[in-house]
Amino acid sequence: QVQLVESGGGLVQPGGSLRLSCAASGLTFSNYDVSWHRQAPGKERELVASISRVGRLTNYADSVKGRFTFSRDNAKNTVYLQMNSLKPEDTAVFYCRAQRRLFNVQEDYWGRGTQVTVSS
Repeated sequence: QVQLVESGGGLVQPGGSLRLSCAASGLTFSNYDVSWHRQAPGKERELVASISRVGRLTNYADSVKGRFTFSRDNAKNTVYLQMNSLKPEDTAVFYCRAQRRLFNVQEDYWGRGTQVTVSS
């Protein structure tokens, strides 16, 4: 059974930092396209950062470029989102996602999310 478990969220002041983690069981992250998404109250879920399975390319939403860094530890089967210079508008539930299409079978897994609140 596949599980993605996010952790590391919390309350932080504007300008502060947090590091989110997403640990996987039942799949190997390096075989999937992995991404972080967030959903703020009353808004649609949006892509924050992604890393592709092929090429290992990392992409970021314009709103987080230069502030967030996506990394992975293959030995721990865990990905991270380092978030610096946090702003109140970063407040959201952050989700980890792993997906791939293999032999015409689409796999798409989500974690349950971790709350990030940026407030003074």
